[in-house]
Amino acid sequence: MKSAVPDVLAPGLRIVFCGINPGRVSAAAGAHYANPRNDFWRLLHAARLTPRLLAPAEQLLVVGHGLGLTNAAARTTPGAGDLRRADFARSASRLAAIARELGPAWIAFVGKAAYQGAFGDRPGLGVQARQLGDTQLFVLPSTSPANAAVPWAERKRWFQELAGRASGLPLRPAARAVVLDSSDRILLVRFEWPDWKLWALPGGGVEPGETPAHAIARELVEEVGVGVPAGPAIWTRDHWFLGMECWAGQRERIYLVRLPSRGGAIVPAMSPAQLADEHVTDHRWWTLAELEAAIGVTFSPRRLPALLRELIDRGPPPSPVDIGI
Repeated sequence: MKSAVPDVLAPGLRIVFCGINPGRVSAAAGAHYANPRNDFWRLLHAARLTPRLLAPAEQLLVVGHGLGLTNAAARTTPGAGDLRRADFARSASRLAAIARELGPAWIAFVGKAAYQGAFGDRPGLGVQARQLGDTQLFVLPSTSPANAAVPWAERKRWFQELAGRASGLPLRPAARAVVLDSSDRILLVRFEWPDWKLWALPGGGVEPGETPAHAIARELVEEVGVGVPAGPAIWTRDHWFLGMECWAGQRERIYLVRLPSRGGAIVPAMSPAQLADEHVTDHRWWTLAELEAAIGVTFSPRRLPALLRELIDRGPPPSPVDIGI
């Protein structure tokens, strides 16, 4: 069956995005993700995969940015739930042919259902163990308005990870710290960008010639005025995102720092202007209860409340644990 929305493909692309099938709005427009409530084009731009926000009618321009577009099924339906198994009969072989003949570095499925339709098994989000030749596979959250339960920030994070991985750039080595006072309050730093605000562990990049342990000692003095030596490394984390020159994100080694008394005023060694250059706008001591009760607040790492509870209840792990995002 010929699709009402043609593929946008070329040899040697960084990423081919594979949706599930054309919806009625896209079929009428002859363009991918044409429903104005679909976040696909906005997420491409937010993840720095396109230098500006493209309209669906400009879909052919994605090739110039190393991107391509296709669908797992060709038939137009009102919704993905109207598809039948037969609609995916040739999907896996067609995607394998795209990988073999055009050689994209990645095929990214826009929604778990697109991957499941093609291969028959339901995946998790992120990098998949299955590959098509040398082409790696990645599953993103659906960008459809029907997937409104997944918030914008979560969708954006997965698009950012894909963008970082597909960039071919290395991860910057970085060091961060879980700074706890005698009351088990944690010290967090507020970072703000025009489209992104979060509370994160203090720390930063490892400079040439530094070890991660030396880097975190320097960063704690500069950023939060803490001169207590770092304890053991407890966590590791890969954080993928574009925006730093020459880097695809950060590979973080996270240390435990215990203060002997209750934390007081925060007096960074850096000046307010220097902190502003680093996008640092605030510092704060948080109790575990405050972390767990926070609504609409983004933490980095995302699972910080659960991770901190486990750390307080069980103590430091015997060796650093990969905490994911």
